[in-house]
Amino acid sequence: MRIQVLGAVVLASVCLAQPLLAADSTSVAVMVSAQFSSRVSLRVSNDVLRFAVAAPDQATTMAVDFSAAARTQAGAEVLLSVEALSGVAGPAGPSNLEPSVSFAGEGAGTLGGALSSAGATVAGRWTGSGLRHGRIVFAFNAAEPGVYTVPVRFVLSAP
Repeated sequence: MRIQVLGAVVLASVCLAQPLLAADSTSVAVMVSAQFSSRVSLRVSNDVLRFAVAAPDQATTMAVDFSAAARTQAGAEVLLSVEALSGVAGPAGPSNLEPSVSFAGEGAGTLGGALSSAGATVAGRWTGSGLRHGRIVFAFNAAEPGVYTVPVRFVLSAP
């Protein structure tokens, strides 16, 4: 929209600068440059992982579905990352221990890894603009039965 308005203003200025009954004609070249920022949109089905552990040392899983949209430069990398916001909260209450949660991606461009208290872990990687859908399946092991929760943050980024 701004480019169209800018173009109209430049064209009007050039036209008004010319005398109405000029015998000579003049042409003017105008160079317009525009830079567009990347835009991203992310929807996730859940931002708190809940694991109902029935038996000790038996992996319990939970899936999070996502829809990731990005508009960026051709060839630019789009990243989906996930990070634990705190330690695991379990039957004995909150813990400052690092969660022992691994994950596997389902869908084109999704990756596997583990949550880390040190920061975000890349869970998906794509090139260029587009809409991507997928699922990340988290797995958790605990020594005691009970319900465990881990709040997480998903971030979609593009340059």
